[in-house]
Amino acid sequence: MPDPDQAALVAVRLPPTSAQPAIRACWDAGEAVLVLDPSAPPAEVDHLLDRLRPTALLDASGRRELPGGEPVDAGVAAVVVTSGTTGEPKGVELTRAGLVASGVAYSQALGAGPGDRWLCCLPLHHVAGLGIVARSWSTGTPVTVHDRFDPVAVAAAPDTASTTIVSLVPTTLRRLLHHDAAAASRYRRIVVGGAPTPTDLRERAGAAGAVLVDAYGLSETWGGCVLDGSPLPHVEARLAAGGEILLRGPMVMRGYRLDPEGTAAVLDPDGWLHTGDLGVRDPDGRLRVVDRRREIVVTGGVNVSPTEVEGVLAGHPRVADVAVAGAPDPDWGERVVAYVVPSDPAAPPALAELRAFAADRLSAPKLPRQVVLVDEVPRSGGGRPSAGCSPRPRRPAPEPAGVPDRHRRRRFRPSPRPRPGGPPSRPGTSGAGRRRGRPPRRCRLRGAGRCTAG
Repeated sequence: MPDPDQAALVAVRLPPTSAQPAIRACWDAGEAVLVLDPSAPPAEVDHLLDRLRPTALLDASGRRELPGGEPVDAGVAAVVVTSGTTGEPKGVELTRAGLVASGVAYSQALGAGPGDRWLCCLPLHHVAGLGIVARSWSTGTPVTVHDRFDPVAVAAAPDTASTTIVSLVPTTLRRLLHHDAAAASRYRRIVVGGAPTPTDLRERAGAAGAVLVDAYGLSETWGGCVLDGSPLPHVEARLAAGGEILLRGPMVMRGYRLDPEGTAAVLDPDGWLHTGDLGVRDPDGRLRVVDRRREIVVTGGVNVSPTEVEGVLAGHPRVADVAVAGAPDPDWGERVVAYVVPSDPAAPPALAELRAFAADRLSAPKLPRQVVLVDEVPRSGGGRPSAGCSPRPRRPAPEPAGVPDRHRRRRFRPSPRPRPGGPPSRPGTSGAGRRRGRPPRRCRLRGAGRCTAG
């Protein structure tokens, strides 16, 4: 007899248009879902299944039970995969109560009514996409789901599908405006999250007549829970010592699946989620995020763990050592940069070669978009790449034979300007980085050669 206090956890690996009705059916049946990236390589999927232990898998071949699966608490609606600095994926357990609270509060904040329809063009294996389906399921507001972001389809959707609200990340907003700026004004609201919206992009959208709503949140909060600097109803936000943003409310996760230590590191006994993000209060009392979580690279709204990428690239036969970090990018917000010490300086690996090598084990957003050759990767006593790195030119020296200018070698050196006190801990970490005063793991490219993917 099934335990009434538990529910099945169904891993769903289908394209978004097929996944959406499957997700709704699971929720209707009282089951929880673990939505997987349908384009992820098999090795990545197998690793997630092994680590998060769903009870069943639903894919193109149908539904089947999985051996060794563990049910979730009956109050859990979804497990969302997120990555911490360990490189190991974490499963965020999000509750049904949080789903309903988020749906109702979002609708109130956006003034959503009977004439509205959501457009979901974000991946459902990310909380931003899944949250749209959840809000539709909990409030009855209809939703149109696209398998991917296509600026042509998004621009046409208000006419072809009567959509009025869409969620985008800065990268996709920029592409929509580039394709058809006037189309942005045909949406009653455009919710933008996943990364800060650059000022120039905000001004361009405003000039086109678009009404933007800034959303701040995490995988651990059912996505956005602060809109335009104001917490949603029943959400509390405060600033701790050092300016760290703390959040509390029904949208906050139950915990990390099968990871009580990771949960205790970020969720205190009073229910406050320690985000690791830094914020300030504007004069009007609105919350403004001034810095993102450290180390994680946010590219096109997707969180990428440098450690995970490093672990794959290090297996290339022509890579002696490697470190991965983010660099500012006008289109993606950040791009994934691999700092590589070549095994043979005369024959360094090219960007295309490294991307092809990693494609079987990493999803597309995790693949490097730039390679910088360096002489060394300084490491801490624990063997981790030093934080706050800045590749800098060395004294001019003869280049090794066969190395083109764009692959000139640099030294990968720690930044001399760490943030006082180091960064706060964040979801997915133990907090040890803060205690050691580790500065942000961001790289500023100073004179370094580059090779960028198209």
